[in-house]
Amino acid sequence: MSLPTHMRCIEIAGSAPSKTLVVAKRPVPQPGKHDVLIKVAAAGINRPDIFQREGLYPPPAGASDILGLEVAGEIVAVGEDQRLWQTGQQVCALLAGGGYSEYAVADPRLCLPIPQPLTLIQAAALPETFFTVWQTIFQRAAMQSGETLLVHGGTSGIGTTAIQLAKAWGHRVFTTANNEAKCRQCLKIGADVAINYQEQDFVAVIKQQTAGHGVDVILDMVGGDYLQKNIRSAAFGGRIISIAFLRGSKTEIDMMPVMLKQLVLTGSTLRSRPAEKKASIAKALLSQVWPLLEKGTIAPIIHTTFPLEDADKAHRLMESNKHIGKIVLTL
Repeated sequence: MSLPTHMRCIEIAGSAPSKTLVVAKRPVPQPGKHDVLIKVAAAGINRPDIFQREGLYPPPAGASDILGLEVAGEIVAVGEDQRLWQTGQQVCALLAGGGYSEYAVADPRLCLPIPQPLTLIQAAALPETFFTVWQTIFQRAAMQSGETLLVHGGTSGIGTTAIQLAKAWGHRVFTTANNEAKCRQCLKIGADVAINYQEQDFVAVIKQQTAGHGVDVILDMVGGDYLQKNIRSAAFGGRIISIAFLRGSKTEIDMMPVMLKQLVLTGSTLRSRPAEKKASIAKALLSQVWPLLEKGTIAPIIHTTFPLEDADKAHRLMESNKHIGKIVLTL
């Protein structure tokens, strides 16, 4: 297959606070001897992309400066020492960067087959959220049978994924959202209790719903004053995992209940983890989660799609927090 020499991609233009995304042309990247090259059909948008555009989340060393942490498409070239995939195969892939483009280089260990009967657009919404949720809830927090989960931002990509995966394993799930329509959507996809935080105190609701016991695992992407509220909401021996800080990373907390409840406060990032660690997550997803996707037990929630050239509009939608599920760029 003859490949073009140049491709369309998205670059960051302007200066803070009015940085925008514009279409640019760059040479098609060449896969290293252990890599694969994907002709991108669709690319998922994630909150870290927003932070990178704002200059708050630089790519790790060696990663592309082009935004985009997940794609789906067709493998069109492989490195000479790559043995896992062949040209012509369709995959979705977790990237360290480079997804907002017509071609992207990927680590073959972080590529996964497209679960049938999902489309390429649906598959592009899988890697970043499913890798993150599996690593945080099921590996880092080691959620056990019978335990309960609270996930904030239940209608985000992470939230909709966490709700579905936790329910698939039989856990009771609490979630928060900012309006009744979003709460209804959370309940529709499996949440047991959806709390409108604009009208209700989630700490009080959780205490009432659990007879004062609290929840065992809390997945938080809000930060700020939510950390103390999470501590109050946690059960004895609970684990609170921070993956983002929409309300800021600095706050003052009372450590006494952390000690008395023997809580674990921890954080996690996916992008900077060694490829070997991410590869182990990919293997777990393939064996434990991909069968659920193929059976239709769970499915990615797609809010809307935008063509590549409208990436800036897609970012503005994500920043508005009016979406439910994932936003995907199509090529």
